[in-house]
Amino acid sequence: MSSSIQEMMQDIGKRARAASRAMARASNEQKNQVLMHIAAAVRQQAGEIQAVNQVDVERAKANGQDAAFIDRLTMTPKTIETMALGLEQIVSLEDPIGTITPLKKQASGIELGQMRVPLGVIGIIYESRPNVTIDAAALCLKSGNAVILRGGSEAIDSNTLLAQIIQEGLAAAGLPKDAVQVVSTTDRSAVGEMITMTQYIDVIVPRGGKSLIARLMAEARVPMIKHLDGICHTYIDADADVAMAVKVCDNAKTQRYAPCNAMETLLVNQEIAQQVLPTLCKIYQDKGVELRVDEMTRKTLESNGFKNLVDATEEDWQSEYLAPILSIKTVANIDEAMNHIEQYGSKHTDAIITNNQAHAARFLREVDSASVMVNASTRFADGFEYGLGAEIGISNDKLHARGPVGLDGLTSLKYVVMGHGEIRT
Repeated sequence: MSSSIQEMMQDIGKRARAASRAMARASNEQKNQVLMHIAAAVRQQAGEIQAVNQVDVERAKANGQDAAFIDRLTMTPKTIETMALGLEQIVSLEDPIGTITPLKKQASGIELGQMRVPLGVIGIIYESRPNVTIDAAALCLKSGNAVILRGGSEAIDSNTLLAQIIQEGLAAAGLPKDAVQVVSTTDRSAVGEMITMTQYIDVIVPRGGKSLIARLMAEARVPMIKHLDGICHTYIDADADVAMAVKVCDNAKTQRYAPCNAMETLLVNQEIAQQVLPTLCKIYQDKGVELRVDEMTRKTLESNGFKNLVDATEEDWQSEYLAPILSIKTVANIDEAMNHIEQYGSKHTDAIITNNQAHAARFLREVDSASVMVNASTRFADGFEYGLGAEIGISNDKLHARGPVGLDGLTSLKYVVMGHGEIRT
């Protein structure tokens, strides 16, 4: 690593740490003023944002990036409006900072509670989605944190413009611009420095592909909120409503292919396979989805005239495609379905389609994932859909934060003691 990169990152860290103190004491009104300013500016500058983003998109295409990558990188009018709506939703959320749990009087006379406080400085390392710049900064600001954003080189122009909009909002509310900083260099050694800056950064949130997350898991010294894979399953139970199953499973796979909450493996109970698979798989094939199937599924589909099926391999059950490809397995019962999810799932999001309340209860209790759903598309595993305003990421870890991480996930608790002159004897 060059000394100039190291010096730059250390300077960014120092300024973020200083700004974090101002953010920790910022009022809810100040923080909301920032977010409303950003929302208005995003809408007013939508044309400019798209024009700058198009530069990034054309560069990515010239570099040979695939369709899923381009989809994540592209900012459309809908994407921009969703960012603005997310900001407004975060404004409407209750500010968690400074809230104290009900005080409990102890035998000594002291009263004990816990106060919610910011984590401090959050470092976010992400790849192609420029909307993360707005979503992540907004959540960090509302929760009283400073943030260092290191986006991918492919979105550098989009991220720079969005960061400028955010900093203008901070200045308008009398808060330090250094509360949100974007790392301007595309040099990858900046990431290596960032993930070891324990004196300045309290937590790292990586948003990107497996190679990025795996690298950070191996090298980071700063704690992380993360998930590695999004191998999401839907199990169609024997007691499912067929029309509902078709509608939900179509949406779970085809509404968008690139997000981490898209369904990658469909599990179907053998008792209902003949009723649901032909209708559902015709929809998939009409939409250009490649079907990778086990032997029982192949027999069911071929008996209904289906062709162009691919034999599923062991690797397919372990794959997050992020593409129009779906693995399908026919299972004997709910136990086989849950065993498959336990063996191959990534503890991200899994769903059951059933009218059997006992099976639904078992699935909710026994499937060890960050989000578990009954009769709903896995595509709902998202901060915006969960009413969090947006999300800083999805965590499938079990400590601190799990599932879509919103405001509370970016805070911690400290004990507060209210005394009346008590002394310990």
